[in-house]
Amino acid sequence: MAPTLPSFKIPQSILVVIYTPALDVLLIKRADAEDYWQSVTGSKDSLLETFEQTARREVLEETGIDCTRGAHLENHLHDWQLENVYEIYPRWRHRYAPGVVHNTEHLFGLQVPAGMAITLSPREHTAFQWLPYQQAAQACFSPSNAEACLMLPRFVAPKGGI
Repeated sequence: MAPTLPSFKIPQSILVVIYTPALDVLLIKRADAEDYWQSVTGSKDSLLETFEQTARREVLEETGIDCTRGAHLENHLHDWQLENVYEIYPRWRHRYAPGVVHNTEHLFGLQVPAGMAITLSPREHTAFQWLPYQQAAQACFSPSNAEACLMLPRFVAPKGGI
């Protein structure tokens, strides 16, 4: 029997800023890192998975919000056409193939109604909070996540909401 090769994370991920019409941003607290607040993030499951597919899957897995094809919020996921390339934190490099030290992160926004029900994946996150976008930026542990929160007003459609 052939030996099983280790499965490494793909260094291509998404970041989805989930927000309300009032620009309150959802932050979720990582289960594996004390006081690490963030937006929805996640890596591609395969090289064939698109960034959009990854974003829709991760939002559902991490928050219970369904923005998959055919869902009520399907058209509220917006590709910001921005990417960040950053150095992977040393504490998480073991998840990637040897020698991989950089990740490419693709940004999205998802507008949801105020009071949206959130169902966390307890394996990944332990708490959530809604904060005005400036405060959310201050609470994020990741500089790229903080910057995405601060860019939110640029990507929001004129008032009208959902």
